[in-house]
Amino acid sequence: MTARTRMPLGQEAIATKGWLGAHKYLLLRRTSQLCFLMLFLLGPWFGIWIVQGTLAGSLTLGVLPLTDPFVFLQSLIAGHWPELTAAIGAAIVLVTYALIGGRVYCSWVCPINPVTDGAHWLHRKLGLQKGWQPKRGTRLWIMATVLIVSGLTGAIAWELVNPITMLHRGLVFGMGFVWAMVAAIFLFDLFVSRHGWCGHICPVGAFYGLVGSKALLRVSAASRSACDDCMDCYAVCPENHVISPALKGKGDDTPLILSPDCSNCGRCIDICAEDVFKFTHRFDALSVAPSEPTAAPQSRASRPF
Repeated sequence: MTARTRMPLGQEAIATKGWLGAHKYLLLRRTSQLCFLMLFLLGPWFGIWIVQGTLAGSLTLGVLPLTDPFVFLQSLIAGHWPELTAAIGAAIVLVTYALIGGRVYCSWVCPINPVTDGAHWLHRKLGLQKGWQPKRGTRLWIMATVLIVSGLTGAIAWELVNPITMLHRGLVFGMGFVWAMVAAIFLFDLFVSRHGWCGHICPVGAFYGLVGSKALLRVSAASRSACDDCMDCYAVCPENHVISPALKGKGDDTPLILSPDCSNCGRCIDICAEDVFKFTHRFDALSVAPSEPTAAPQSRASRPF
């Protein structure tokens, strides 16, 4: 019997689900990121003031305060007690991301994410090596350094160089140097370190990873017995080390992706033609029955037509 030829990345999912089905969560994320960005720009650009401020701190409809808890923490360590509205805003954001997953911010809200995703797409198209890969704990050390610098200088240290805040200000007042910073992040991920900025450097992602470590929203490899070892999910996942414990577990091993590094981007769900993955909650640990087959699945290369 003729061996099945391995299809290019994502093509089997497109053939099975259609193009929209194979890009559903990617399109939803881009829509979400654009909507959040436009909410902040409607006022300065068109005089429609639904939201005032930036992702660091804002007021929605003149009533709802929202504050980045990482900014709030830096402010406290720097010796500046914010106003009550800022504290309430930080509490609202903190509770929200603690429930739904802290790194949802990274994949569904952060305007830098399309830049790093674009760099990864081009990196893969050019067939480049993954390059320098700092240890996963590097961004935690950077986060700790930011907090120490805030305490020593009395300034909210990260906001001086935060590309997210700078991008917002650049879109309002003119990009200038901001373009250079955005380009530097793109080139860093493209040529220096694959997934380097979000995966190894950004202290905001590190902070939100800690916040959402016990969050309810999770991705589950609920149908992992159907996996054909095509490796497409590993290719598109920005934090692909989180997949193996759930996907390769056996029997009573939980199929849930529990790592705080998971950003709940949904690309593994999109790209999988076998519908192995799904969104669920952290208490759905029994979504794979203990009696599921434990034999290794056939690889795509050995599967018949």
